[in-house]
Amino acid sequence: MPAVAGLGAFGVFGLMVAMPSAAAEETAASSVEPAGAVRLAPVSITATRSETDPFSYPGMVTVIDRDRVRDFNAATPDELFELVPNVEFTGGPRRTGEVPSIRGFDGENVVILIDGVRQNFNSRHDGRFFLEPSLIGSVEVLRGPASALYGSGGLGGVIEIRTIDADDVLTPDETVGVTTSLGGYSVNDEWVATATAYGRPIPGVELLGSVTRRESGPIDLGNDTTLDSAEDRILSGLVKGTIALGDHHRLEASFSRFSNDAKEPNNGQGLGDGGLVDKEIASDSVRLAYSVNDPTNAWVDLDAVAYYTSFKADEQRLDGQGAGPTGELLTRDVDTLGVRVDNRSRFGVAETARVTLTYGVEAYRDEQTSESASGDRDGVPNATATFLGVFGQAEVVLDDLAGLPGTLTVLPGLRFDRYEVSGDAGIDDATESRPSPRIGVSYQPQPWLVAFANYAHAFRAPSFNEMFLSGTHFEIPALGITNRFVANPDLEPQTTRTVEFGAGVDFDGVLVERDSLTLKGSHFRTWGDDFIDRRVEQPTPFVDCTPFIPGNCDGTTISYNVPSARLWGTEIEGRYENDRVRIELAFSTIDGENTDTEEKLGVLTPDTVSVDVGVKVPEVDALVGWRATVAGRFDKVNEPADTRDAYDVHDLYVVYQPSAGVLDGLRVDLGIDNLFDEDYSRVFTDASEAGRSFKALVSYSVAW
Repeated sequence: MPAVAGLGAFGVFGLMVAMPSAAAEETAASSVEPAGAVRLAPVSITATRSETDPFSYPGMVTVIDRDRVRDFNAATPDELFELVPNVEFTGGPRRTGEVPSIRGFDGENVVILIDGVRQNFNSRHDGRFFLEPSLIGSVEVLRGPASALYGSGGLGGVIEIRTIDADDVLTPDETVGVTTSLGGYSVNDEWVATATAYGRPIPGVELLGSVTRRESGPIDLGNDTTLDSAEDRILSGLVKGTIALGDHHRLEASFSRFSNDAKEPNNGQGLGDGGLVDKEIASDSVRLAYSVNDPTNAWVDLDAVAYYTSFKADEQRLDGQGAGPTGELLTRDVDTLGVRVDNRSRFGVAETARVTLTYGVEAYRDEQTSESASGDRDGVPNATATFLGVFGQAEVVLDDLAGLPGTLTVLPGLRFDRYEVSGDAGIDDATESRPSPRIGVSYQPQPWLVAFANYAHAFRAPSFNEMFLSGTHFEIPALGITNRFVANPDLEPQTTRTVEFGAGVDFDGVLVERDSLTLKGSHFRTWGDDFIDRRVEQPTPFVDCTPFIPGNCDGTTISYNVPSARLWGTEIEGRYENDRVRIELAFSTIDGENTDTEEKLGVLTPDTVSVDVGVKVPEVDALVGWRATVAGRFDKVNEPADTRDAYDVHDLYVVYQPSAGVLDGLRVDLGIDNLFDEDYSRVFTDASEAGRSFKALVSYSVAW
């Protein structure tokens, strides 16, 4: 199948009208649904902090429900985002190096939440978050500036993951159950085993516990080589309990852990075997949540969450090819303590006007500590960052305004944040305050048609890893060369202004009875000030300097502000479904530049089309599917070496889930990823991606 190159947005929009696609996710139907099953519309919580129809929302948000999560049979979380436009994972095929980006923004520019808990670990060469896919109950991806609700880091958007609970696996008339599963993936000789128990021992109480073990080896790449230094030994688990306090109050507590003993380069995104370490990663999260929602009280719909997360990354050098001796132990600990409280008040101001006010407060503190054999770890400063934010948002819904047919929704919001970043390197603290306003408008002249526009400011505070860098970045001992980090405590916060507009259609009964078609797209333009980038200045030996003379070829690495930048792009997603077929399709394009120098800027990606076609065979309780990603040639680069060839990757999958008889409770997931063993690599990644992989997962559930 030839890869798409230079496919225009309007051409893809036309294609999608004929063959719709990938956003709306049903929230109740199973993957292998019986004929005549009711498919419910998706509901988003992340977009407005209140239940919202993603189709009516003035922006782009994708909801991936539990059944779609299971259909991917994912070994790593990034596989779940293949059908979300303008979301890309870079960093190579190792799970410890994968970093998500949204609309050209990555790292601290994307807010990641797991059950409302901020995932604030950030490293240039390690993964952004670590989570067992089998624990994921649903995913929401809000694309576009989100600082008006989520504060610092909301430039690209928000990824919010919710873990499973008893309601995801028990029907209303069941009280206790157990699920076990065993599976494997051929591309890295990985096996996985999971055991989950859940129940409602007494009315008003729900309990769930799950544990998963994964082990994997070297990764077979699409270029017929093997990424040898890529061994993982993973143990993860979740314990969650919920109790109803009266009719409308709910208290939930949970503990989750992810630990991985990996053998790989110090840079998990690296190619070779040099600088190998025994890397022990552990992420622990303790969470307590409280909510009250009395349908008879329109003024109180409150959610509160308090949490503590501890992330540890210990690395012991296995050779002397890095920046230290064999056996040296390097540690990095990042602890986050946070709380968030928000409430919704709903009222009508006229027969045709309804208002939902969402308001609240959030505070969190990150603390990073590190050690090495010589004291502090190079490039990992001991520092703290403290954030306090207050926010408010109104969702005003107006029906038949001034004789105008249909519904007009206006969504103004404002958040005010104050932050302080401090280190122990004798450098002055940085303290600033930032407002983040936003307004969005959507108009539905008919229930099946929406047009929307929004304008928003967003910001991201400079991190302590950028402001207080010190020590050695890298060394070339054979030439006597050292590159050193240089602190920059004068970094300004990164700010953006974004304009977005788009439209969508949502039809029922398009081709046959009981079918549905949803299609929505947008175009966005972002202007930014003081973009935070990193500059590595390293003289070239024998060209710019003379090696072997101490200091003559040394270089520096420093974070700095790019005065002015802009990014722009288009994304479209949609879905068509009937009792026999489910078709999802997504298109995305993104570009960006430093407006002063016209150099490319941001995590840019090729024009990409993704498609998923599933055929339902209820006669045998099965779903058979084909999934493909087609990317054009990537040449939005400053260096020719960063160019990437076009590629197309195809997957096949089968789900077998008997609904009755002696096999009721069994589920079998079979698949082949990268069916044609395509050799390709993603942007800003030197390594080829994983080659052909046969995968299987057998699960059995029993409940009573």
